[in-house]
Order: sequence, then structure tokens, then C-alpha cells
Amino acid sequence: MRLVIADCSVDYAGRLTAHLPKARRLLVLKGDGSILIHSETGSYKPLNWMNPPCNYSQHDPDEEQIANGVKELWRVSQAKTADILWIQIFEIHEDIQHELGKDPGLIKDGVEAHLQELLAEQIELIGLEAKLIRREYATAIGPVDILAKDSTGQTVAIEIKRRGEIDGVEQLTRYLELLNRDSSLAPVRGIFAAQEIKPQARTLAEDRGIECLVLDYEKMRDASFDPDSLFG
Repeated sequence: MRLVIADCSVDYAGRLTAHLPKARRLLVLKGDGSILIHSETGSYKPLNWMNPPCNYSQHDPDEEQIANGVKELWRVSQAKTADILWIQIFEIHEDIQHELGKDPGLIKDGVEAHLQELLAEQIELIGLEAKLIRREYATAIGPVDILAKDSTGQTVAIEIKRRGEIDGVEQLTRYLELLNRDSSLAPVRGIFAAQEIKPQARTLAEDRGIECLVLDYEKMRDASFDPDSLFG
């Protein structure tokens, strides 16, 4: 991974056009070929980005660009589309490269993992006649805990937490944005499920049209208990 803090401007051309004027920003060039452009504010979301697979190349600025103070010109193109990022570098303040190695992925704690298993078994808790599609539904940005269909046939994405906080709502929001691009699934609505949901998280979820579901772990665990299994 390469982290660059630089004074830069960015131009995006593709399905739409966008321009970021000159400012100091963090450029993240990841080992999977993606690039993310961050500012000081804006939480987790980059100002602009390019998903892998990408082609990166560095070019000499032209005379006009040099006169305007541009020292480097980066071109990042999406390998599967016509999308292009042009990044004009005026000054690099930090340039760090480090090999992070293979990531083992997110490991849920025992209660969270069991909640997912229980809700998949008791999917009717999200509504009568609901049906499970699958657990750990894979997406490009990580697995959705549960994907289901409600009684009307609409797709439902469910994010499960032991304690529901704003980060979990943001995570589900990203999943919904991606899933709704798939015409075979859209429209997809979201359910944020947890043993406890913080008031701020509930407010944010409801503002984004996401349903909140409080899970009673003990009750769900008791409902799944099969005494006959002790003597199977």
C-alpha cells in the first residue's frame, strides 16, 4: 500500500464528470489496484475513487500545467470501463509505502455470529412469510450478513450487530448502495438488527429508510433449542 499526502487537483471522466480543485489530500493506492482520494473531513467516504482492476501510469505535465505548478500527472483508468481519473500533483509532502500482507478478514465475536445463525433459522422475525436467500452473501466490499425475501418478494439485506451503532448503519448503507445496482436484486431494502441499538444509530437508520430490529438473544436461543437433539 502507498499513502501519499499531496497538494493535488483531480478530474474524473466517465459516466459523469467531476472536478476537485487544488487542495491538500490523502491519496491511497492499494495493492489490489484501487485508489482512494480522501480529505480531512468526510468520515470513511473518499471524495473520489477508482475500483479495481485499474491501470496506473505517470505522465509528464505539459507546458501549461508546468506553468501552473504541476509537477506530476497521474492517470488512473478502470480496466473494464472508460472511467478515468487524472490527478495533477503540485507538491508531495509525504510518500509512504508499506506491504501489509494478506488480511485474514473480519472475525465476528461469538454472540454476533450466533445471532446471524439464529436469525437465519428464524427469518420470520423480519416478517411473516419471509424467506432466507443465504447467509454471508458476497459483495465486492464484503459479505452481507443475511439476504432474504419478504412476503412481497422484495429483497432484504440484513446487517447484524451485538451493539448497534452508527458504524453499522454506515456499513449497511454501503451494502444497499451496491446491491441496488444489481437489477436481479433491486429494489433492496435494509434491516439493521442488534441486541441493542443506540439512539443515534436508530435516528440515522430511519432517516435513510432502514428498518431497525432489536433481537432478543436469549429468546431466540431458547426457540432454537431442540430437546430431541440431546438423544439423537
